[in-house]
Amino acid sequence: MALTKSPLALAIALALPHFPAFAADETDTTLPTVTVNAAREAAYNPTSATSATKIDAPLRDIPQTVNVVPQAVLRDQGAHSMQDVMKNVPGVGLSHGDGQRDQVTIRGFTAIADQFIDGMRDDALYFRDLSNVEQIEVIKGPASVLYGRGSSGGLINRISKKPGIDLNEVSLTLGSWSQKRGEFDFARKLDGGAAFRVTGAVEDSDSYRSQQFLKREAFAPSVSLRLGADTTLLLQAEYLHDRRLTDFGVPAWHGRPVDVDASVYYGAANARDADVSEARVKAGGFQLEHRFNGAFTLRNNFRYYDYTLARNNTLVGSVNETTLKVSLNRSNVKRAEDGYFNQLELVQKAGMHQLLYGIEIGRQDKDQLFRTQNNIATVDLFKPVLPVMPMNVTAAPSTDNLGILTVASAYVQDLATLSQEWKLLAGVRYDDFKQETRERRAGQANLDRTDRAWSPRVGLVYQPSAVQSYYASFSKSFQPSGESFPLAANNASIEPEKTTNKEVGAKLDLLGGMASLTASLFRLERTNIKSTDPVTNRLLPIGTQRTDGVEVSFTGELGQGWQIVTGYAWLDAAITESIARDDGQLVKGKRPTLTPRNSASLWLSKALGGGFGAGAGVSSVASRFANPGNTVTLPGYTTVDAMAYYREGPYDIQLNLTNLFDRSYIVAGHGSSKFLNLPGAPRAVQLTARYRF
Repeated sequence: MALTKSPLALAIALALPHFPAFAADETDTTLPTVTVNAAREAAYNPTSATSATKIDAPLRDIPQTVNVVPQAVLRDQGAHSMQDVMKNVPGVGLSHGDGQRDQVTIRGFTAIADQFIDGMRDDALYFRDLSNVEQIEVIKGPASVLYGRGSSGGLINRISKKPGIDLNEVSLTLGSWSQKRGEFDFARKLDGGAAFRVTGAVEDSDSYRSQQFLKREAFAPSVSLRLGADTTLLLQAEYLHDRRLTDFGVPAWHGRPVDVDASVYYGAANARDADVSEARVKAGGFQLEHRFNGAFTLRNNFRYYDYTLARNNTLVGSVNETTLKVSLNRSNVKRAEDGYFNQLELVQKAGMHQLLYGIEIGRQDKDQLFRTQNNIATVDLFKPVLPVMPMNVTAAPSTDNLGILTVASAYVQDLATLSQEWKLLAGVRYDDFKQETRERRAGQANLDRTDRAWSPRVGLVYQPSAVQSYYASFSKSFQPSGESFPLAANNASIEPEKTTNKEVGAKLDLLGGMASLTASLFRLERTNIKSTDPVTNRLLPIGTQRTDGVEVSFTGELGQGWQIVTGYAWLDAAITESIARDDGQLVKGKRPTLTPRNSASLWLSKALGGGFGAGAGVSSVASRFANPGNTVTLPGYTTVDAMAYYREGPYDIQLNLTNLFDRSYIVAGHGSSKFLNLPGAPRAVQLTARYRF
C-alpha cells in the first residue's frame, strides 16, 4: 500500500483539528540477526519500557499510560533540557521551578518530587542534563506500588546510557545568544564480558532573558562486569555542576502577565553576581544481578547522592496596580542534602506469571537555611530600573533546620497471563515512612511523625488480537505532609493525602507494528489536601482536587522515511472541595494552576535520501491559570519548530529552528503566585556537528 500521502494526512487527522480550539479556550523468542540501518536506529516507537513494572514488559501489556520519549526524538529535536522533552508528553504543564529546578505538573497535579533515574528516587531540586540520558519514560497516574510516596499525576524516570556498545562520538552545538555546548560519549566492549562508557557535556551560554546565563559541566562514567556466567555488576557515577541566573520571570497586571519584551528582567542590576543559583550533584551506585536459573533472577540496586544548592534571588513580591510600581523581595537559600536508597528485588517466572518481590530502604538528610527580606526595593512596572542588591540578606533565618526522611518498604507485583486474550497486572506496597525535623532556631520545637500506608494497583488487559490491547485499571498512592521536604509546624499533625486513579484505555499496533496508537480516559482524585484556614492561618486537611481527562498519542514510522510523534490531552481539572482563599477568591471550584484544558504536540521527520532529512513540529497549549485563585491567566500559545540534517558515514550536521514564527508567549509559571511568569524564547537557531569514530 502506498504511503506517500499518509504522513501528512495522519498528522492532520490526529492533531491539527484541535489547535483552533486552544485559542478560543483557554515466552522468550530468539530473533534472527538484523542489520540495522540509520532510519531504523532513529525509531520513534519503542515497544517496551521498564518504568511501569520494573520488568521488561511490552507496553501493550501494561494497563497504564506510559509515554516514552526515545533518544531519536531527543536528538532530532535538539533537546537539552527536561522542558524541551516534556512538550512531547500530553497532559504535562510547565513550571519554572523557582529558576533552579526541573518542575512540572502531570494531569493537573504537581510533580516537584516525582523525578527518578533508572527507577531510583532523584528528588533533589536541580536542572537535569540530558547528555547521559538514553530515553525518558513518563508513567501516568499513581505509581506508589513500585516507587513509594508521591506520584499523584505521574512520575518521570530517566533511563541512563549504559555500557554494552562500541561507540566514540563527540558533538559541538552553537546557537543563538552565544550558545556553546560540547558533548562526548565513549563506549567500548572489553574481553571477558566487561564494558565501559563515559558521557559528558560542557555548556556556556547566554539567554534571551536579560542577564541570564548558563554554565554547566556533566560527567558520567559507568562500567559493567561479568562476575560469572550468570552474574553481572554495573557500576555508575555522575557529576553535575550547574550555575545560572535565578529567573522568576515577569509580574502580572490586570489579570495577564505584563506586556513587556521577553528580555525584561525584574531583579538586581548586578544579577550575574547577586541573583545566581549554583547546584552540584554527585551520585554513584551499582546494580548487582544474578540469574539462578530460568525461573529466578535476583538484583540489588543501590544509589547514593550528595547535593548542594546556593540560591540567591530577587523577585517580584507585589504589584501596585494604581501606582504601577513593583515591590521586590530578596532571598538567600542554602540546601545541603545527601541520601541513599537500596532496592533488593527478586523476579520469578512461574508458568504464566511474572512475579516481582521487592524490599526498599532509604534515608535522606536535608539541611536548609533560608533568609528573606521583603520590600527591599521598588521599581517601575513597565520600565524597571533595577537596583544594585547586596549579596547577603541580614534578616534572621525564616527556615533553619535539618530534615531526616527514612523509609522501609516491601512490595509484590504479578503480571499474569490468564489466557491468550487476558492479562492481569496486580500489586501492592507497604511503606513505613518517618519524617523528623531538627530545628536550629531558638524557640522552635523539633518535629516528627511516622506514616504507614498501603498502595495497591490492579489492571486487567484484554488482547483480542496481536495488535489490539484494551485495559482497565485502578491504583492508589499517598503523599505525606512533608513528602520530600522537612516537616513544618503547620503540617506535622496532618495525615497523608491520598490519590486514586481510575483509567480505561486502548493500545493499538499499526502499520505492521511500526507505529502505535494509545488512548486513555481517566479520573484522578486527590483527597485530604492541605488548605490554609483563612481565620487561623493553620493548615487543615480539607480539600479535594479532581481531574477527568483524555489523552491520545501516536508514535512510530509511517513508511518511506517518515516518522511521527504526536499527542493530545484534554484535562477537566478542578478543586472540588477547599476552604482556602487566594487573591480574594475562594479556591473551591477553580482550575488547578499551570493546567491547560487542551494541549497537543506534533513532530514529523522525513529521511529524504542521500543522507539528507528534515523535520518540523508544532506545540499548542491552551490558557492556564497562574495562581490558585485563577485571577491571572497565562494566554494559550502555538509555536512551530523545524529541523534539517545531513548524516553520512561518521558525520552529522543538524540545524534546528525553534519558535519559527517568533511568537510571544508565556511558557511557564510558578504555580502558587500570580507575579512569577516566565516568557518563552523568541525565534532561535541551533547548529550541531557530530562526529563518530
